[in-house]
Amino acid sequence: MESLKSTFLSSTTHLHPSFTLPKPPSKPPKLRIRSSVRPDPFSLSDGNPTKPKPKSKNPKNPLSDDNARRIIKKKAQYLSALRRNQGPRAMTPKWIKRTPEQMVKYLEDERNGELYGKHVVAAIKAVRAMGERKEGEADVRRVMGSFVGKLSFRDMCVVLKEQRNWRQVRDFFAWMKLQLSYRPSVIVYTIVLRAYGQVGKIKLTEQTFLEMLEAGCEPDEVACGTMLCTYARWGRHKAMRSFYSAVQERGITLSTAVYNFMLSSLQKKSLHEKVIDLWRQMVDKGVAPDRFTYTVVIHSLVKGGLCEEVFKAFDEMKKLEFVPEEATYSLLISSHTKDGKWQDALNLYEDMRSRGIVPSNYTCASLLTLYYKNEDYSQALSLFTEMERNKIAVDEVIYGLLIRIYGKLGLYEDARRTFEEIDQLGLLSDEKTYLAMAQVHLNSGNAKRALDIIEMMKSRDIWFSRFAYIVSLQCYVMSENLDAAEVTFQALAKTGLPDSGSCNDMLRLYIKLNLTGRAKKFIVQLREDQIAFDEELYRTVVRIYCKEGMLEDIGQLTKEMVTNDSYKDNKFIQTFFKAICGEPLRYQKVKGNVASNQLDSTALGYLLRLYLECKDFNNLEEILKLLLETAGSMSVLTQLISNFLKEGDLSNVKALNDQVVRLGCSVDDATIASIIGIYGKEQKLKQAQDIFTAVADSPTCGKLIYNSMIDAYIKCGKPEAAYSLYKEAFKKGHDLGAIAISKVVYSLTTSGKHQEAKEMIHLSFQDNLELDTVAYNTFIKAMLEAGKLNFATSIYEHMLSKGVSPSIQTYNTLISVYGRGRKLDKAVEMFNLAHSSGMTLDEKAYMNLICYYGKAGKRDEAFSLFTRMQEEGINLGMVYVMKLRSLLKPCREMVARLTTPHIFPLFRLIPSV
Repeated sequence: MESLKSTFLSSTTHLHPSFTLPKPPSKPPKLRIRSSVRPDPFSLSDGNPTKPKPKSKNPKNPLSDDNARRIIKKKAQYLSALRRNQGPRAMTPKWIKRTPEQMVKYLEDERNGELYGKHVVAAIKAVRAMGERKEGEADVRRVMGSFVGKLSFRDMCVVLKEQRNWRQVRDFFAWMKLQLSYRPSVIVYTIVLRAYGQVGKIKLTEQTFLEMLEAGCEPDEVACGTMLCTYARWGRHKAMRSFYSAVQERGITLSTAVYNFMLSSLQKKSLHEKVIDLWRQMVDKGVAPDRFTYTVVIHSLVKGGLCEEVFKAFDEMKKLEFVPEEATYSLLISSHTKDGKWQDALNLYEDMRSRGIVPSNYTCASLLTLYYKNEDYSQALSLFTEMERNKIAVDEVIYGLLIRIYGKLGLYEDARRTFEEIDQLGLLSDEKTYLAMAQVHLNSGNAKRALDIIEMMKSRDIWFSRFAYIVSLQCYVMSENLDAAEVTFQALAKTGLPDSGSCNDMLRLYIKLNLTGRAKKFIVQLREDQIAFDEELYRTVVRIYCKEGMLEDIGQLTKEMVTNDSYKDNKFIQTFFKAICGEPLRYQKVKGNVASNQLDSTALGYLLRLYLECKDFNNLEEILKLLLETAGSMSVLTQLISNFLKEGDLSNVKALNDQVVRLGCSVDDATIASIIGIYGKEQKLKQAQDIFTAVADSPTCGKLIYNSMIDAYIKCGKPEAAYSLYKEAFKKGHDLGAIAISKVVYSLTTSGKHQEAKEMIHLSFQDNLELDTVAYNTFIKAMLEAGKLNFATSIYEHMLSKGVSPSIQTYNTLISVYGRGRKLDKAVEMFNLAHSSGMTLDEKAYMNLICYYGKAGKRDEAFSLFTRMQEEGINLGMVYVMKLRSLLKPCREMVARLTTPHIFPLFRLIPSV
């Protein structure tokens, strides 16, 4: 029974030698051994009468069957050589020593070295031949008529086992049961069960099993295992579990192979819980798992999230000296990466490498994900080098990770080239790769290129997932395309409730486009849809509510947020809750329930705006006091005032600044300067003076505030006040810089206050103030307009002495200075000096000198210079055409028809002036 059971579980292929028995040579030759599946050539014979065996010196007792010993020895030599050639694991059949009576039976069977006797082989062929006929044409009784009484039960079992078609098994088994030598046995039924199970004849299998029970055959572990493997093979898991329960009740212990079959079948259908349950039962039964068992079970344990059991099984596997497969390592590394256990993942990778296992591209993708999240880009580079060395194919997933790494490093062009390379290789098919490239473009601030990727996806009919709609929305928000953003958000909403991040993106777009009304309606819709708010969305909504003074709505939303335990320690949300939903903060502070370090400064800034909009100055003062006690209060106040200034809300700016001043504080100089600048721009000099007066005596009042106030005076047409304030600041030791001096001098000059302008220039020279080219140009031009030409030239000389480089504007002004002073040679010298300095001369420089040539009566020089200007491609503007007309008064009728191309001959008509 045991031999047949092992025959059932193992392959029916046997190894046989491929040579015939040679004639006995005079010298024993070397045996040539070959592995084949041809029949064993060794057989009994009566010897060769022509060459009888030589007589031995010590003759042995003769055997009852001549030459039997010779055959046994030859067979032993053959098997020994066969094992040597095939290695230590050669599957060679053992030679069984036969008694003389068995050898006689062996001869009678006429096997001639075959595995079965001739009559068994003939029966096998006869039954197989029935398969060549159509169903019903072959009668098994007629086919097997000649074998009646010749086949033993064992022979019939052999014939049954060797059939390849389930119909021949069925027909022969029916004939077999009619023979006198047949006796019901679990072995023969197991053979039939296996034949039916391999082709999926479940009903026939079940009927045969019931027939076996009715025949009084008690099923053993092989028969039960065959049934379970049949159910597992064809996915009949419900029937398999029921049958398994029955087997357990009978106390039958199944083999490891059967458990492997069932575990693998359950896992293929992703029934991981049932895999784990069956594994535990297997362990309880004491069945020893093998490498395949551990591989299957570890996969299901990972999918089931049972981390402790996963690594317990993995450690057991290694203790039993089973080498894990690469897929097992890959799965565990991926699991650790997802759970954030980066060091454990790296340890597994090192263990895999120490065993000489080459990682697959899936393992490399998991490791690259780990390095990307950990920002360990040097390790990512070394992994790419190792992949190249091991010739591991780079798939689309790895290319996508490479694009993300490039984007993280700011190598946007490298990411774009990699994306184009994927497209050229024909690997671009997954939406995740497209979206990775789109996100890289978004991070670089290039919304147009990101939208091009989205359009490429649409043109190639790439399926849009929920994540694709989220990225598309981000692209439209960045490009401020409101219509497309709203359409995309609606498409996202069809896939399920929108995420808080997408809702926040839409709100930010509405705020950016100043669509507060739409933003408020959108928030109402979010509340109706019961969207789960995160902190960022809450901040944006509160910002809108505070701007609109919606106190009740903030309180209701805040109460809903604090019910979430995850926001229990959130300072921003808790600050709003304590300020709006509880007692006044001053009472809570007295009771010790609130400390300044427990409050969020940004939240207090939002509350300031809320109470300003609600005109609740009592709470405003209370919140402002708390804010001033927190770190970073000035930056919050500055940001709030800057927002008011951008919106042009000067009333709130004044109200907030008054409160700050009343508490004995002040915002930074930049903010005060911005406030004064806004008032000056809107010609509100009184308000600007009030702001300046409030901080003028403060020791922190610096040059930013003075410059801003001077600028306000100038914009409001008060150059004397600007000059006076400049002198005051100068006396206090403030260096307001070259720009402020230039502005004051220019304003004094344009208002005709030339003497004051000259005094200010003298003042700057006396105190050796550091001036730039623009300031000197302003001084020279101011003195030119004031008619103080000598002082203008002295300014130029002072400029050169200080090492300040002149500009083309400097030379243009000096040409006018010398031309007006009838120093034409000096004007020409300035023109040539500008040209020799490598500066690009403009039409102003040319026309200034041309005009002064004309006024001096030097018509040829003027014409030559004009021709030179035309040769250099400088076009004459209408301003200078009008100047030429004023010079050509004697030819007024011709000048009326003057156009630029006709100017050349007219220079000869210019009279001396």
